[in-house]
Amino acid sequence: MAAITASMVAELRAKTDAPMMECKKALTEAEGNMDKAEELLRVKLGSKAGKAASRVTAEGVVASAINGTTGALVEVNCETDFVTKNDSFIALVQAAAKLVAANNPADVAALGALPYEQDGFGPTLEDVRKGLIGKIGENMSFRRFKYFAGTNKLASYLHGTRIGVVVEFDGDEAAAKDVAMHIAAMKPVALTSADVPAELIEKERSVAAAKAEEDKKAAEAAGKPVQSDEIVAKRIEGGVQKYLKEVSLFNQPFVKNDKQTVEQMLKAAGTTVKGFTLYVVGEGIEKKVDDFAAEVAAQVAAAKAAA
Repeated sequence: MAAITASMVAELRAKTDAPMMECKKALTEAEGNMDKAEELLRVKLGSKAGKAASRVTAEGVVASAINGTTGALVEVNCETDFVTKNDSFIALVQAAAKLVAANNPADVAALGALPYEQDGFGPTLEDVRKGLIGKIGENMSFRRFKYFAGTNKLASYLHGTRIGVVVEFDGDEAAAKDVAMHIAAMKPVALTSADVPAELIEKERSVAAAKAEEDKKAAEAAGKPVQSDEIVAKRIEGGVQKYLKEVSLFNQPFVKNDKQTVEQMLKAAGTTVKGFTLYVVGEGIEKKVDDFAAEVAAQVAAAKAAA
């Protein structure tokens, strides 16, 4: 009988994304024939990575890597919070951040093509990702990253593994790190009111207008005086201006001292913030809500059918 080596098992696992023990069993049954073992696994298990790839990855980890004025912020997703604590998954995320900082890949595909080996998988980061899907049994994906380079200094703050911030600044590093922590807590959308995206402003204006219309109808129904169009317009604009102050970094009260704004704190510290990037794990991803009882019932029915 052919000897089954660890490298053979790793190679088959990388090809099929099947669990290690299943790969070893298949190789043993195939007497070391890689092609036959792969066929046996696909018949028995199907493509595990292919199945996992259809599942939503709304959990995950954010990591940063900074070296002077060069750095990166990345988000890598998985299916469950349990995997975010897996050492292999964490190593993958940290490696992705370092690779972005060192190579400035054009996109996620280019990132995946970079050389990297881990847990017996490789020779690229994408190969390691596929290998870990088979090893861990969950889908995982490189969602997004930001590369930083230039003359600005960089400061980062990670709130656990779910929120990450990188601040581009000039001046005092301690003040910049405080701002990064503030951003993680208060989640501004822009540096100043003038930088808030137009679509967000219009959305807020629409909400304020809808609220004003509801108030008008309520007043009419109650037989109370209805405000003039001019006053309503001022109310709507006032609501928009309030929103702009709430979501712009420089106008927000500083979390460590709400008697001053972030802009005032930075001025006192002789520090200028040029920009920031905020990643919150799973932000914008529609997460599937599982019906646990229905899932269990389905599994029981499947077991009975197979018996």
